[in-house]
Amino acid sequence: MKKKNFISTEVLVVDDSTETVELIKRNLESAGYQVYTANNVQSAIKLLASLSIDLVITDLKMPGENGIELVRHVSENYKGIGILVITGFPTIQGAVESIKIGAEEYLVKSFTDEELFAAVARALNKSQKKKKEGSRPLNHDFGIIGESEGMLKVFSTIKKARTTNATVLIYGESGTGKELVARALHYGGSSSAAPFVPVNCGGIPDTLLESELFGYVKGAFTGATESRAGFFQSADGGTIFLDEISNTSLVMQAKLLRVLQEKEFYMIGSKKPIKVNVRIVAATNVDLMQLVKKGLFREDLFYRLNIISIDLPPLRERGNDILQLIDFFLEKYVRELGKPSMRFTPRALNALKDYAWPGNVRELQNLVHRLTIMAEDDSIDTPDLPEAFRFSASRSKGLDRKLEDVEREYILDALAANQNNISQTAISLGIDRKTLRDKLKKYKG
Repeated sequence: MKKKNFISTEVLVVDDSTETVELIKRNLESAGYQVYTANNVQSAIKLLASLSIDLVITDLKMPGENGIELVRHVSENYKGIGILVITGFPTIQGAVESIKIGAEEYLVKSFTDEELFAAVARALNKSQKKKKEGSRPLNHDFGIIGESEGMLKVFSTIKKARTTNATVLIYGESGTGKELVARALHYGGSSSAAPFVPVNCGGIPDTLLESELFGYVKGAFTGATESRAGFFQSADGGTIFLDEISNTSLVMQAKLLRVLQEKEFYMIGSKKPIKVNVRIVAATNVDLMQLVKKGLFREDLFYRLNIISIDLPPLRERGNDILQLIDFFLEKYVRELGKPSMRFTPRALNALKDYAWPGNVRELQNLVHRLTIMAEDDSIDTPDLPEAFRFSASRSKGLDRKLEDVEREYILDALAANQNNISQTAISLGIDRKTLRDKLKKYKG
C-alpha cells in the first residue's frame, strides 16, 4: 500500500485498550494515514470538534459512554465522516445496531492487518459515496459554504425567495457574505440571464449617489456633456443590490421608495419618468428599526424593503463551517499560487476556531491567502499566525466576557500589530476602513 494514496486521510481511533490503539495506529501510519487517538468517548468528541477527521474507528465496549453513543454523535453532527466499529464476538449484535445508526463497517476482533486495511478502505469508500449522494445541493447551487444551523436557515429562505420578485433585506455583519446571498437570489431565479448590479451605498458620497443610481441627461449640471444611464436602468429586468442601505440620506430614501412603489424614477435633469422592472435586494449591518426610531431611516421604506428578511450569522456562531471555509480557501490559493498541497495543523485549527472573527468570512479569506503566500513549507502552524492573532488566541476563552469586549480587545491588538495603520488593519481584519473607524470612535467614546 503506497503512502501517497492516503496522505491526506485523517483517522481517529477510539478504544480504552492501549494495545489495540497502538496496533491500529502503527499499521495505519505505516500505510500513510494521519492517525489520532482517544481512550474514551468524551475525548473523542472533543477531538472531532477541533480536527478534520475522515474516518472514526471505535470500539463498542468502553467504560462510561459506549461506542454506540459515539457512532450516534458522529452520525447526527458530521457529514462525510466514515465510521468503522470494532467488536468482540459476544457484542456482534451491537455492531449490527451501530450499522443501523450510521456506521459503514464493523470488524471483529482479532483481525489481521489485511482485514483492517480492507475494512478501512470500504468504510472510506462508503462514506465518500454517502457524502456525494447526500450533499446539500443548496450549498453548491448558491456558491455558499456552510452546514451550520444558522446557514441552513439562510439556504432555506434563499430557496423560497429566489422564485419570487419580492424585495429582500439581508442583515449581517461586515464580511459575512451578504453579496453572495444577493447573487444567489438573483442567479437562482427566473431572471438569472438579466443583469445583477451591485451598488455599495456606503462607498458613494450622497451627492453622487443619485446620479449613479438614476443617471442624468445632457446639460443637467456642469460637466454633464452627455446623457448617462444609472444603475437602475442597467439592472432593468434583473436585480439591483443596494449594500449598506443604512448610509443613504432621507432624501435618497424617499426616491428609492418611489421606485419601489411606482416602478419608475426620474433621471437628473429630466421631467419624464422612466419605467423600470427591477428587483431590489438591500443589505445592512445595522438594525434599521433602531434607525427608524431615531428618525434616521424612513419607516415606510423599511417595511417595503423588509418583505423577506435573511439574517446571516457571524462566523463565530457557525461552528465547524470555519473548517470547511479554511479547506476551501486553502485549496483555492494553493492552486492559484501553484504551490504544493498544504494543510493547517490541528493546533492552528484550534486557534482559528477559538477566534472571535470580527471581520468574519472576509477576514478568514484574507488570512488564509496571506498564510498561503508566506508559508515556508506544506504545514501552517500556530507560530505562522499573525502576532496579534496568536496573542488573542492564547488567552483563556473568557466566556463570562461580553462579545463587545472581546471584539474591542482584538481590534485594538490588531491595530497595535499594524503600527496604528488604519488601512492595513482594516485589510487584516477583513473589514472596510469606514467600519473600522466607526468601531474605534465608539471605543474612544
